[in-house]
Amino acid sequence: MINLLKPFSFLPALLMMYMIYSFSADSGTVSSGLSYKVSEQIVVTADKVLDLNLGSEEISYYKERINYPVRKAAHMTEYACLAVAIAFPLYVYGVRGIGLMILTGTLCVSYAMLDEYHQSFVAGRVASPKDVAIDSIGVICGVIIVRVVGWTGRMTIFRPRKRVVKRRK
Repeated sequence: MINLLKPFSFLPALLMMYMIYSFSADSGTVSSGLSYKVSEQIVVTADKVLDLNLGSEEISYYKERINYPVRKAAHMTEYACLAVAIAFPLYVYGVRGIGLMILTGTLCVSYAMLDEYHQSFVAGRVASPKDVAIDSIGVICGVIIVRVVGWTGRMTIFRPRKRVVKRRK
């Protein structure tokens, strides 16, 4: 039964790849509009939480200032999630240790390059090696998360139990 379910372990990775592809298929105008909305929401939320009482001009100013970091953080986050989603089925199929990290990294960075190539065909978008580098940082973060969680699990949850030997008196 478990072997029948193994192929489904690829589902999160495929969904993540589809999501990234969908974002890349948006025109430059749509993509910029989305990131500006997210940036504005961050500024408005910070204004409310920190009780800054910013005016609309100040909100626009800060929205403009954080837009670039927000866009790049989104790149890193989606590729960190992709790395975790790709590492899972590889682990299910028996890839472990350094091989898991190298294969996950290679697949994710290759997808980042293909994604940038795909963007070169979308109106208002360009292929950027800088974005591949930023995506790669996200991949590294995702691989580190997988390693830390795997190591922590091995040291806690999945650690073999020590056998208690009773001594005869």
